[in-house]
Amino acid sequence: MIRMIHAIEDANVKYEEEFITNSKGVKLFTCRWLPVDCEPKALVFLNHGYAMECRPAMRLVKARFGVYGIDCQGHGKSDGVLGYIPSFSDMVDDSSDFFTSVCEKQENKNKLRVLLGESMGGAMVLRLHMKKPEFWDGGVLVAPMCKLSDDMKPPQIVVSILSHLTRIIPTWRIVPGQDIIELAFRDPKIREEVRKNPLCYKGRVRLQTANELFGVTTNLETRLQEVKLPFFLAHGGDDKVTDPTASKLLYEKASSTDKTFKLYPGMWHALTYGEFTENTDIVFADIITWINERIAQGNSRMEREQKKKNDESSKKNAN
Repeated sequence: MIRMIHAIEDANVKYEEEFITNSKGVKLFTCRWLPVDCEPKALVFLNHGYAMECRPAMRLVKARFGVYGIDCQGHGKSDGVLGYIPSFSDMVDDSSDFFTSVCEKQENKNKLRVLLGESMGGAMVLRLHMKKPEFWDGGVLVAPMCKLSDDMKPPQIVVSILSHLTRIIPTWRIVPGQDIIELAFRDPKIREEVRKNPLCYKGRVRLQTANELFGVTTNLETRLQEVKLPFFLAHGGDDKVTDPTASKLLYEKASSTDKTFKLYPGMWHALTYGEFTENTDIVFADIITWINERIAQGNSRMEREQKKKNDESSKKNAN
């Protein structure tokens, strides 16, 4: 593992980068932002969107959270063909292994664990929760990819043809579709930043990538009732990439007893990085308030774990 510590503008924030290697030998980029002057009140784990990378998390760190991120294979600074997802399940495993290793460090065991994901990252959050239903304390879902907008889907006959081609030419960039950058990022300045960023993929969707993303959304549509995680769900009212009505369906179908859905009229897809500053401030303020409220309510996972230990101890003593 290679660890690098970088200086950043704010002296109260420590930022570190580290490359780790997954079980298949793929080198993955990870990063963390930690407050310098206090212990983190909670741990927040970032899951980026398709074709993007982990973005700076200064708002969350200034709220005194410890923030951790990982670039998925084929994204950002991680190994792999840029924009190519050979297996969504493998990406979930990579994130799960890294995030779990952070949580299991002695200094982090008693801290609230919150998953945060935008777009494809929202689908990652749901799959991470389904992989370890009792492990996570909460989720922040920002325009989650639990169902693609009809405008983003190619016709069914095209889907069928492309599925057959995937077996032969999985990395080819021939999937028809609209310009996601143009649809997702409302602020023209940020749109231009993304276009100039060499770590963000800008080409047509690769065949296997399209197949994986379509598969995970189709799967999640049938499993929304399995979601028991406390969550805050945010969606832009004018989102043309993921469907706001799918978020409403997730809110209605999820088995979670603690769930909040907020629709932001007039906002687009990229709510945490892509909206005008005043709108991004509103979204982050709502996210931070929600996490702080969960901290104030106490950690039910820790209470369950303590009860389990007490029960096991009582059984031992009885024997």
